[in-house]
Amino acid sequence: MPTLQTQGAWRDDEQHMAPVSGLLTHAIDAHEPREGMQLARISFEILGVIPARETRVQVRTARPGRTIELVEATLSVDDRVAVQAQAWRLATHDSAPVAGVELDGIPGPDELEPWDGADTWRGGYIRGLEFRVDPQRRPGRAIAWIRTPNALVDGESCSPTADLVRLVDTANGIAVRVSPDEWMFPNLDLAIHLFREPVRGWVGFDTRVSMGTTGLGLTSTTLHDEQGPVGRAEQVLTVRRLHP
Repeated sequence: MPTLQTQGAWRDDEQHMAPVSGLLTHAIDAHEPREGMQLARISFEILGVIPARETRVQVRTARPGRTIELVEATLSVDDRVAVQAQAWRLATHDSAPVAGVELDGIPGPDELEPWDGADTWRGGYIRGLEFRVDPQRRPGRAIAWIRTPNALVDGESCSPTADLVRLVDTANGIAVRVSPDEWMFPNLDLAIHLFREPVRGWVGFDTRVSMGTTGLGLTSTTLHDEQGPVGRAEQVLTVRRLHP
């Protein structure tokens, strides 16, 4: 059952995709776990509004393998699939001799300023977040850190990866190009690629938002933990005027 902390930003009766993606990641983590496997990519297809009602998750292994496997999950409300997820899990190996990162770092959370996300967005999910943002941010470009004291699932602990994933969908709301009171720009998907396991704590966003002239948009983010860059996220947007 979703709580008020899952409430979406555009409708009071919907779940925000961020905690939904965390729930699916948590379920995938618990599905046939094997030591030495790590999540390298997880993608979500958002098939419509996610009602804030009793929610069911199902998981299966689509492509088993000793070193590479594909796991699929669905999230349903009222017997309708609302979100589909696919995750590649890879076996860990020692690649330290060739390790290197070509993604730029960002200032840490202590170097940025507090921001009240509820000044821009409605909903119980946003009200449950703590933000630090770059004061030089501008429409379409922002650096921010986010964390929450709320548990993903009451009475259960989740992995550091699920702890990060459950915040990533917030990226589409921290560098908005236009007011969400005048335009809608929800994402239809979320694709996250990781090159190492994150550490638990603040999640950093180095986010750019682009919008075309025919109703399409793209939110692109380099993801960070407090040790540095950890991966990338992309979100395709449908851009629509709220009051034509």
